[in-house]
Amino acid sequence: MIKKTALRLGVSVLGLLSATGLAHAEKLIIGHFGIPLPMMTEISTGAYDKAMGYEIEWRKFGSGTEVIAAMASGDVKLAALGSSPFAIGASQGVPAQLFMLSGVIGTAESLIARDGAGIETLADLKGKRVAVPVGSTAHFSLVGALAHAGIAENELTILNMPPDQITAAWSQDAIDAAFIWDPAQSQLLQNGKRIVGADETAKWGYPTFDGWVVNKDFAAEHPEAVAGFVKVTTAADAAYLADPAAWTPESAPVLTIAKETGADPAQVPAILAGYTFLPAKDQAGADWLGGGLAASVKATAEFLKAAGRIDSVAEDYSPFITLAPVEAAISE
Repeated sequence: MIKKTALRLGVSVLGLLSATGLAHAEKLIIGHFGIPLPMMTEISTGAYDKAMGYEIEWRKFGSGTEVIAAMASGDVKLAALGSSPFAIGASQGVPAQLFMLSGVIGTAESLIARDGAGIETLADLKGKRVAVPVGSTAHFSLVGALAHAGIAENELTILNMPPDQITAAWSQDAIDAAFIWDPAQSQLLQNGKRIVGADETAKWGYPTFDGWVVNKDFAAEHPEAVAGFVKVTTAADAAYLADPAAWTPESAPVLTIAKETGADPAQVPAILAGYTFLPAKDQAGADWLGGGLAASVKATAEFLKAAGRIDSVAEDYSPFITLAPVEAAISE
């Protein structure tokens, strides 16, 4: 089944490559977080370079705050970004547009408590040291979980750390818990336990998603490149969605993802299951890029303002969301 799926994906990607080619032969920096996702299977193949017409440099970032800064400087034209840092960037007027979803976050991000830290419930976080990349979707979920449990932020110590620092601090018993994504989450679970996941905080009114954003001017000047990114990404997602059970630790796609991200192949299937991947046609619907996301982002921004994370909320976030690349990918 995997070979057939890979063959179908290969044929579709070859079609994209011949249609586009390396038209620009220029370097394009794309930011990502090193999260194990289906699209990682196509990074080493050069499919993105050829579909977009650029020589792509994949640059790994430790947090959404870093991505926002890179986008604001103009150094990075396209990048992965979570819903809460996107709301922060849009509220600050960063010239970036959300053009597709990477995945709706479920157990892919969680609050993990270290074994022996004395944390069994959210109430036990009082007086503890909790690490999280500040300004990230994980941070938004953590703040939402605290609000749900009636715990003030000053009742614990929140430490701002990127994933690699979190795993290092964890190994030294320097933190008691962390709200983080994979592959760091899976490392922490080796001697820790999940207290709450983003799937639960979503039910409490704090939903999160990962998306892809693009510089507004770049999207207007190179629509075919952005559409090419959408096509390769959604083709990889489709290959996974066609038969998730086939993506075992020993399968070629999972081994490729593990190589690209540094994740343990044995943990990749569970990591993938922690996301909901939406086909392009679903993303274009009224609940998502077609309208619903703007309201969701505004609600996130309002929460962040109330929490003192941003100074103001935009009246309308729809100018920061574009449906055009997904529509172009669907129509071709």
